Amino acid sequence: MTVTTRPAYMLNKRDRIFTNINGVDESDLQSCMKRGDWNDTQKIIANGKKYILDEVRKSELRGRSGAGLLTYKKWEEILTSKQLPHYLCINGNESEPGTCKDRQILQNEPQKIIEGAFLASYALDVHRCYVYVRGHYTKEAKRLQLAIDEAKKANLIGKNNKFGWDFEINVHPGAGAYVCGEQTGLMTSLEGNPGTPRQKPPQPFEKGLFQCPTVVDNVETISTISSICRRGGKWFSSLGIPGSRGPKIYQISGHVNRPCIVEETLGMSLKELIDVHGSGVRGGWDNLQCIIPGGTSCPPITKEQAKNAILGFDEMSKIGSGLGTGSLVVIDNTADIVEVYRRIANFYKDECCGQCKQCVEGTETMAEIFDKIARGKGTKDDVKHLEEVAFGMKKYICSFSVGASDPIRGFLKVFKNKLLERCIH
Repeated sequence: MTVTTRPAYMLNKRDRIFTNINGVDESDLQSCMKRGDWNDTQKIIANGKKYILDEVRKSELRGRSGAGLLTYKKWEEILTSKQLPHYLCINGNESEPGTCKDRQILQNEPQKIIEGAFLASYALDVHRCYVYVRGHYTKEAKRLQLAIDEAKKANLIGKNNKFGWDFEINVHPGAGAYVCGEQTGLMTSLEGNPGTPRQKPPQPFEKGLFQCPTVVDNVETISTISSICRRGGKWFSSLGIPGSRGPKIYQISGHVNRPCIVEETLGMSLKELIDVHGSGVRGGWDNLQCIIPGGTSCPPITKEQAKNAILGFDEMSKIGSGLGTGSLVVIDNTADIVEVYRRIANFYKDECCGQCKQCVEGTETMAEIFDKIARGKGTKDDVKHLEEVAFGMKKYICSFSVGASDPIRGFLKVFKNKLLERCIH
C-alpha cells in the first residue's frame, strides 16, 4: 500500500535541517554552502556567546542519541566550571543495532557537524573538539576529515580563522566497541585506554576528557545547532509537541515496503510515519508482529500500541518503551521473534565491557537461556530464571545493564508465551 496524502502537521520542506540526508547532492564545501551551511555565521558570532546559549535554551533541544537530555542544561553545567581547557566531544560511535542515521550525516552533511561544533565550542569556551567515529565507519571518517580540511583551507576553522575564535576539530576512529557510545567510555578510549565507562561522580562537566570539563553531544544533536542559531530557538520549538521539540531523523527498516531514512517532526504518529514514508507494513498492519521503536535497547511495542503511538520522548516512555535513536525496526509475522531476541541477547553479551559482575553474569545468562531454548532444550524453569535475571539487572557504573536487560524485559511482557511454547517441560 502506498500512501500519498501527508498529514498537515508533518514537516514542511522549508523547515528541514538535513536537506541532503540521503545524499542526492554532493557533500563538498561549496555544495554544503549552497544549501545554507556557514551562512551568516559571522553574524551569529557577533551576537555573542549568550545569544547562542539563549537560542539553544529556547529551542528545548533534547539529545538525539537516546537519553534525551536537554542540551542547554548540559551546556550550562560546563560553564559553571572555571577550570580550563574545556573540551567538546561529538559521539559518532553509532553502534545501536538497527541504527545508521548518524552515518548519513557524516557522509552527506559533514559541514553541519563542523559548523555546529564551532558554534557550540564558541559558546562553551572550547578550542578543541573531538569527533569519535565508530570504527566500522572508515568511509565516513575519511569524508568528515576531508570536510574538515576543506573548512580549514577556507579559513572557517583552525587558528586565526575568519571568525576570530581559534578552533581545532579532530576525527578519532574507534575500534568498534558498543560501550564506547557511553560518554565516559568514549572519553576513556579517546585518552588511549580501553573504552570502559567510569564511575560517576565526578560528572564529565566536572572532570571529563583528560580530567577537564567536557560536554559530549551526539552527531545529530550538534548538527542542529547552526540551524537553531540561524533560524532561532523559537522556530525550532514551534515544531513538535511539548517535551519533544523540533525535527528528528527517523530510520525505518525491517518489514516495510520502503525502508528509508527521513526527517520529520517529533510528536507525529508512528503509524503515519510508516505509512507515508515506509509505504506501510509489508502485508498490511494486520501482518505486524511488533516494532522496536528506537534501536534494540528499546523494548518492543505491540501492533495495538503501534497504531496509536506518538513519537515523543515522554509518550514512548508511557507505553513502556522509548524513542531511543528514532530508528524503527518493523517486524512482521513471518519473523521468528524468539530468534530475533536470541540474537539481541547475544549482542549485548558480546559487547559487555566486563567491569561489572551483574553485567557479565546477567548478559551471559540471558544469552545462554535463549540459546538453550532455541536448541529445543529449554524448560519453564529456564524462562523463570530469565525473568529473574532480566528484571533484576539495575544501573551500576553505566546504563549498559539497563540497555541490555530492557529489551528482554519488554520481550517477556509481550512474548513470554512464545518461549514457553518451545520448552520441553
